[in-house]
Amino acid sequence: MFMYIFSIALIVASNVLYNICQKSTPKEVNPFSALIITYLIAIILNIIFFQLLKDDQGFFQSLKDLNWTSIFLGFSIVGLELGYLMAYRSGWKISVGSLVANIALALMLIPIGILFYKEGFGLYKVFGSAFCIIGLILINK
Repeated sequence: MFMYIFSIALIVASNVLYNICQKSTPKEVNPFSALIITYLIAIILNIIFFQLLKDDQGFFQSLKDLNWTSIFLGFSIVGLELGYLMAYRSGWKISVGSLVANIALALMLIPIGILFYKEGFGLYKVFGSAFCIIGLILINK
C-alpha cells in the first residue's frame, strides 16, 4: 500500500517542481542548452541511484534486458520537455497549461488502455471523461 500511494505522491511532487522549473526557465535561453543541462543532472542522479540501489547485475549486464521502450521513451521525454517549455514561452499559464495537457493526455490514453491493455471502461468513467471534455472547453473559454 505504501508504494501505491508513494508513487503517485512522487509523480505529483515531481510534476509540480517540473512545471515551476519549465515556467521559470528564462526565455532568452536556448531550449536545447537548458535540456542538455537537465539531462546531465538526470544522468548524474541516475548513476548515483544505480550505484546505491543496484542488484547483482552490473550496468552492462542489465542492458541485455532492455527493449525498444527505452529508445522511444528518450524521444518522448525530449518531446515533453520541449513541448512544455514552448507552451510556457508561448503564453500558457502554469495553472492552465499543465491541466489542459494532462486532461487531453488522459482522454487519449482511454482508447489505448481499452484496446491494447484490456482495461475496463464503465459508466462512471464515461461520465468522468465527459466532465473532463466539458472542463477542457470551459477552461479554454
